[in-house]
Amino acid sequence: MKRLLTLLLFITGALRGYSQTQPLTGPYNFTLQDAINYAREHQNAVVNAGLDIKSAEYKVKETVGIGLPQIAGSASFQDYLKTPAILFPSFTDGLYQILNAEGVKGGDGNVIPLRTSGPSKLSIQQKYNSNVGVTLNQILFDGSYLVGLKASKTYKELSQKSLIRTQIEASVAVTKAYYQVLVSDRQVKLLNANINQLKQQLDQTTAQNKQGFVEKIDVDRITVQYNNLVTSRENVIRLLVLNYQMLKFQMGMPIDSELILRDKLEDVNMDGSIAEASVTSDTSFYHKRIEYSLSETNVKLNELDLKRKKSAFLPTLSLNGSTAVAFQDNSFSNLYKTSYPATYFGLSLNVPIYNGGQRTNQVRQTEITLLKSKNDLYNLRNQLGLQASQARITFINGLQSLNNQKNNQALAQEVLRVAKIKYQQGVGSSIEVTQAQTALEDADNKYIQGLYDALVSKVDLDQAYGRIQ
Repeated sequence: MKRLLTLLLFITGALRGYSQTQPLTGPYNFTLQDAINYAREHQNAVVNAGLDIKSAEYKVKETVGIGLPQIAGSASFQDYLKTPAILFPSFTDGLYQILNAEGVKGGDGNVIPLRTSGPSKLSIQQKYNSNVGVTLNQILFDGSYLVGLKASKTYKELSQKSLIRTQIEASVAVTKAYYQVLVSDRQVKLLNANINQLKQQLDQTTAQNKQGFVEKIDVDRITVQYNNLVTSRENVIRLLVLNYQMLKFQMGMPIDSELILRDKLEDVNMDGSIAEASVTSDTSFYHKRIEYSLSETNVKLNELDLKRKKSAFLPTLSLNGSTAVAFQDNSFSNLYKTSYPATYFGLSLNVPIYNGGQRTNQVRQTEITLLKSKNDLYNLRNQLGLQASQARITFINGLQSLNNQKNNQALAQEVLRVAKIKYQQGVGSSIEVTQAQTALEDADNKYIQGLYDALVSKVDLDQAYGRIQ
């Protein structure tokens, strides 16, 4: 029993630890801001942008490491099957040449003759050789390195701004998907109201037909409309499920998680004054746009690149040193008994003089690249201004269309109410009621479309003026 109890406790603890490491599957009760915050932590693009920042930090450390001492160790062993030799001229040949030229005679009374024995071979290598050493190299001055160090920090800044841009894009996508769900839910409610209303009318008309007050064709007309509305509602409900999945996908949430939206359409500020205020108050709004900031950083990188190319004209100075131990012997057993150490330190100065004009042409190319990036920055400013004007006009037009559709919806409901009264009193026809019902359905559809367009245009307006951060 003790062993069984211990095993159960172990399994319980393991399962508890496992459950704590697993992502929660809901239910989630999210406002729009909650959904945005969730996306900024879980959406794939945002997560990867955060990893890019980590990579940029390591890139900065890598660049800094170039200026730190570079130390490397080495070891080698050679077994010469044939040792290399150096040829030396024969000294005896030269001596005999001198004696012959002087006419010196030998013991036989004859002049000493010339001799040619050929060069002598001398080997300065032992059969076995081994070396162990450490080298050091330290940059003392290198203009390219100093500029590259600044550029690496600017590169990190660029990755941080890229993360902000990705977060803004995620916020925009989540907001539009959130609004799509709210609009689809509103559409389902409108369809339910129309279906309930039409069901009552169908029941009344069917009862009147049984009593002989109305014709069978009147029942058929209403039945057709009723069936069409029920089918439309089923289609919208399926689309609503898909819209929920799309929202969860944009958030980086598993699509099978349970999600409940807490915000309502009535919570969205659809005041048209915010569009007019944008024209007078946000005259320098483009500075709030992350795209403009990214373009400014790109110009800064090109300026640093130009400095780096110009620094190639400056000399470089470095400190270098080495210490090594050599072992040589013709016997392997005695190879490491005697060592021959060697150590040195020195300075290396490299002064660029002429390389065929390559550095000059590289500088000129970089100057052109810098000029183009500045032109792109100016053009982006105009582009953002045009985008903001377009977003403002689209929002105003969307609000006007939405208000118009609201009025048309109210008028369509009134027309249907009057048509029903006339039909019940016998002064109207069922065709008028059917036409009025169709007009109301059309007005509802246009209202739903106008509502979504207005919401999307508001998101685009906020993005255009840099209000989404």
